[in-house]
Amino acid sequence: MRTRSVVALSVLTLSALALAGCSGTGGEKPNADDSALCAAAAPSGKGSESIKIEGKTGEPSKATFSKPLEIKTLERTVLVEGSGDAITEDSLVSYALSAFNAESGDELGTVGYGDGLLLPSQIAPESALGQVLGCATVGSRIVATFPSSVDAPGEVYIMDVLDTVPSAAWGEPQDPKAGMPTVTLGKDGAPTVAIPDAPAPDAIEISVLKKGDGPAVKPNDTTLLQYYGVDWATGESFDSSWSRGAPYSNPGNNYVPGFVQALDGQTVGSQVLVVIPPALAYGEAGSSDHQLAGATLVFVIDILATAQAAS
Repeated sequence: MRTRSVVALSVLTLSALALAGCSGTGGEKPNADDSALCAAAAPSGKGSESIKIEGKTGEPSKATFSKPLEIKTLERTVLVEGSGDAITEDSLVSYALSAFNAESGDELGTVGYGDGLLLPSQIAPESALGQVLGCATVGSRIVATFPSSVDAPGEVYIMDVLDTVPSAAWGEPQDPKAGMPTVTLGKDGAPTVAIPDAPAPDAIEISVLKKGDGPAVKPNDTTLLQYYGVDWATGESFDSSWSRGAPYSNPGNNYVPGFVQALDGQTVGSQVLVVIPPALAYGEAGSSDHQLAGATLVFVIDILATAQAAS
C-alpha cells in the first residue's frame, strides 16, 4: 500500500503519530470571518463535487468516482458543515482522513480514526492542510482532490474535523505535594516556578497539579505537550515550549528518563510537576559536556494529547 500523501500531509502538521481523544475548549465560537484560514481555503469545483461518499462523519469512509479522475488543481467541497467551533490559526485541531488513488480508486489508507496516527495540529493558512480545512467548524466533513505530482498520481481525501484541543491542561485541580516548587499560572496557562529554600531532593518527585479526563500515556507513546523547565539551583528557566509559541512532541517520548517517568500513566488533560535528580536527567557533574549535567531539573508538563505507538 502506498501512503505517500498520508505521510506527507501528516508532516505538514505536527507529526505522523496518533490522535488522542480530548474535549474541546467550549465557550464562544471564534469569528471565522476574521481568520486567514477562510481566505486560504481552496475553491470547490467539478472534481471535488463529483465524488460520492459512503460512511458517517467521524468514521473511515469510502469515496467513489469516475476513474481516472482528472484533477488539474486542488479543490475542496464541504460535504457536512459541523456545529462546533470554527478553526482559527490558534486552534489545535484533531482531524482524521481517508485517502484514495484518483486513477484507480484504490484506498491508500486511513489515519486519525480510533487509535489513529495523528496528533492535534495548529493549521497554517499557507499549508496544504490549511487550504483543505480552511476555517471549517468542528464536526465538518470535507472532500479534497489533489493533482498529481512527479512522485504520485492525483489523490482524493475525505477529511473529518473531529475536535479542537485546549493549548493548556484543563484537568481538575489537585492539592500539590508539600515541599515541592510552587507553580503559578498566567491567564493563558503558561506557568512560572518558585523553587523552595531547601536542598534539592535526591530522588525523583512527582505531583499531579491537574487531573485530566483523557486516555493514559503508555510506554513508547508520543505525547503532545506544553512544558516549562527550571534549574533548581538557579531558579531560572532553561527551556520552554511556551516561549516558542506552540506545543511540542517528540517521537516515542524520547526524553530524559525522569521526564518519561513523569509522563507514564498520566492522563491527557493533566498537568504534572516533576523534580528530576541528575541521575535521571543529564547525569552527574563531569559525566558529560552537557550544560545541565549535575543539575536537578524541575518541569511543569501539560499533557494535551497522546499517540499510541504503531503496532
